[in-house]
Amino acid sequence: MTLLIVLTVAEILGLVVVLAIYLFVIARRLRSISETLAQMEDGVAAIGEDLVQTGSGVGGTNWELEQLADALPALVSKAEALRR
Repeated sequence: MTLLIVLTVAEILGLVVVLAIYLFVIARRLRSISETLAQMEDGVAAIGEDLVQTGSGVGGTNWELEQLADALPALVSKAEALRR
């Protein structure tokens, strides 16, 4: 009976040790993931700042492109007339 109790306690201790090691490995992996996500957050914030700065010039660029698109049909018809 004593042997059975000793073996049961040893088995429980072994299980606790294995679970502790497993939790340690998971914690280390999660810490690594957390550090990587922090680096990505910094990069995304920098991209956001760049987009804000770029966004102010987009309206002017779109207006200029619309002006060119409006002028193209007239230029095409003039070029065709000169070709004839």
